[in-house]
Amino acid sequence: MTALEPFGARLRRAMDERGPLCVGIDPHASLLSEWGLNDDVAGLERFSRTVVEAMADRVAVLKPQSAFFERFGSRGLAVLEKTVEEARAAGALIVMDAKRGDIGSTMAAYAEAFLHKDAPLFSDALTVSPYLGYGSLSPAIALARESGAGLFVLALTSNPEGGEVQHAVRAGGRNIGATMLAHLAAENAGEEPLGSFGAVVGATLGDLSSYDLDINGPLLAPGIGAQGATPADLPGVFGAAVRNVVPNVSRGVLRHGPEVGALRSSADRFAEEIRAAVMAV
Repeated sequence: MTALEPFGARLRRAMDERGPLCVGIDPHASLLSEWGLNDDVAGLERFSRTVVEAMADRVAVLKPQSAFFERFGSRGLAVLEKTVEEARAAGALIVMDAKRGDIGSTMAAYAEAFLHKDAPLFSDALTVSPYLGYGSLSPAIALARESGAGLFVLALTSNPEGGEVQHAVRAGGRNIGATMLAHLAAENAGEEPLGSFGAVVGATLGDLSSYDLDINGPLLAPGIGAQGATPADLPGVFGAAVRNVVPNVSRGVLRHGPEVGALRSSADRFAEEIRAAVMAV
């Protein structure tokens, strides 16, 4: 297996050239209906191809949510494979939003599904859950390094339920979310221009100045658009780390489909607002 250039380096270049916007590919049933599509494999395929056509040559990152493809079984996964292939061919980086987390050989198998360079679903990065212990991610970390891929580890998520785990305080006074950030900073130590191991940190969380977000890695920030956060909120949430933020917008862009031009216009507006907010810091 020939490794790619490290994900962090590729992401930094894509963000500098295209802006940091990440657009989700979330074909849930209600959105398919809004587009006038059936909730079936044909609708799934039409939706995904349209998003790729509209976005893959202009945004830095596309983030398919694998669950919305998996629910159609093997035919849905075939659509996901094609979506990944076509988006990467057009120049977008793919972050597979699968939130995998397990131990030992099972974690290794999940890693091979998404992070092995020859896998049909090979993605530039994968979202993972560390809540079986950060060390349980070791197989995914090792394979990501080998293949030039990256990870986004759930650290401070935007869903209200996450707080009961992520804000729990460990012996010594550091909470779980801060512990995950510290692990990631260690993974990325010395990497230039950006480490490949990022954190998922919600854009809706308000002032996070009590956390050290300077992990020398990317911060995937869901919550902009339908969940209530705006690009203008980013500096207040992320402070000096805002340059490494990858803001994710899904429904805020996708609701403008199925017209390709309207999707592009919406993404361009978000991208410009994000660029202005980041440059103001």
